[in-house]
Amino acid sequence: MPIERGLHGRLLETLGQRIVDGELPVGSVVRPEIVAEESGVSRSVVREALRVLQSLGLVEPRQRVGTQVLGIGSWELLAPTVIRWRGASPAYFVQQRELLELRLGVEPVAASLGAGGSGAPAVELAARDMTAACASEDSRAYLEADVRFHRALLSASGNAVFTHFAGTVEALLRTRTSESRDTITGWTRAAAARHEAVAAAMVAGEPGVAAAAASELVRVTRDEFIAEAPAG
Repeated sequence: MPIERGLHGRLLETLGQRIVDGELPVGSVVRPEIVAEESGVSRSVVREALRVLQSLGLVEPRQRVGTQVLGIGSWELLAPTVIRWRGASPAYFVQQRELLELRLGVEPVAASLGAGGSGAPAVELAARDMTAACASEDSRAYLEADVRFHRALLSASGNAVFTHFAGTVEALLRTRTSESRDTITGWTRAAAARHEAVAAAMVAGEPGVAAAAASELVRVTRDEFIAEAPAG
């Protein structure tokens, strides 16, 4: 879901972030009239924002109660919007670990399925662009190439579900651009080399090697995040 603009979009971002941050706790009731007054918007704007939050599993209207905030068990945790909000919350490291563990089960399979296929050259091109970004010390270009790499990798599998998952991975990668609590948000030559190893195996048509390289790529990233996560 793209970032919404205008009054509705700003209110949606505010309410969504407050729920994910825990500022609006589970079980609390969001009263449109109060939100409208506090935010200086109409009740129709509030209702539209609440409809989107309901579609994402963050709130639910209940008879004789009102619109109630739901717990994380109801959230659409793979939705890019929710990923963005969690990425800006205290749950940043938890989300990174959780989704990296999910990617560890998906991306090696995608690399294996895409090995030798028509999508492999796009994976290789993105990996080369990551290496070039390292040489020029351009972290923005590195991120964009990294996003293209994982999109191409998942799409190369030929599996429509994996291809759809690319939006989740992109949202996760982009949460790292404003993160200053860890040391791996920028480019590293070692990481670029791991991406190139995946691409080389896919272009060479070696599914087993590609899967192993993709597993190593995601595993190292996961372990780095675990090491950087605050204690407790």
